Amino acid sequence: MSHSDIRLAVIGGTGLYEIDGIKDIQEVQVPTPFGMPSDAITLGRLDGVGVAFLARHGRHHTIPPSRVPYRANIYALKSLGVEFIIASNSCGSFREALEPGHLLVPDQIIDRTCKRESTFFDGNVVAHVQFAEPFCPLLSEIVYESARRAGATVHKGGTFIAMEGPAFSTRAESRLYKAWGADVIGMTVLPEAKLAREAEICYASIACITDYDSWHEKTEAVSVEAVLTIMRNNIDLARRTIRLAARALPEERTCACTRALKDGLVTDLATAPAQEKQRLGVLIEKYARKA
Repeated sequence: MSHSDIRLAVIGGTGLYEIDGIKDIQEVQVPTPFGMPSDAITLGRLDGVGVAFLARHGRHHTIPPSRVPYRANIYALKSLGVEFIIASNSCGSFREALEPGHLLVPDQIIDRTCKRESTFFDGNVVAHVQFAEPFCPLLSEIVYESARRAGATVHKGGTFIAMEGPAFSTRAESRLYKAWGADVIGMTVLPEAKLAREAEICYASIACITDYDSWHEKTEAVSVEAVLTIMRNNIDLARRTIRLAARALPEERTCACTRALKDGLVTDLATAPAQEKQRLGVLIEKYARKA
């Protein structure tokens, strides 16, 4: 399969280690200037759409949230020609109405991570991308409508707290985030969404609600067993959502994601060190050609 045929990538979180229905499968290892991705990337066709699948934590779930090679993952997908990323993210809920087993398509993030490399532009080329809308609105709408058609109880919009982990929240933290007006909490949506924006890839999340975190007085505090039980039920909904979304992708992208670096690059690439331009490679090549 030609890499130019790959438009959609699926980044699978806890419980989502493969996508049913992919045909013409091949696995590729994709070295990047930022190291190797979490695992081999599966390429194939999903109802005629070129798709790449990557297990965020590795197919045997051996990589904790803080050590996921986020930069390598996004760079590898960019190098394959990916234009859209749909990510699955397990999360806890801060709202009674956002029940375990429901899905949410978030539109905002609060960053509470502290150990992760969160930008490609930490060298001699400086860029400041717009991140006011951290998820692609157009792709998020497609994901939301696809989830509804898949039969999910899905909520549109909401604020996602991205926490470091790997431990779950204390009760005090959980109550604080609820007081902030956050809707859900998870460990993996950042820096993924930010790196996708720097790579000019549309990014949307299927937030799979597994628990009520630890604020809820009438339920037990979150446990791994409870998360995995709910996730097994959510995964089928996520898979059906992804399949429907793949069919609904626009032929051309018109959103601001496609030009995120156009106004974000501060450094004149004509004067940037050759080594740094080589490291950034596919991220800046269309701008480097004009420099």
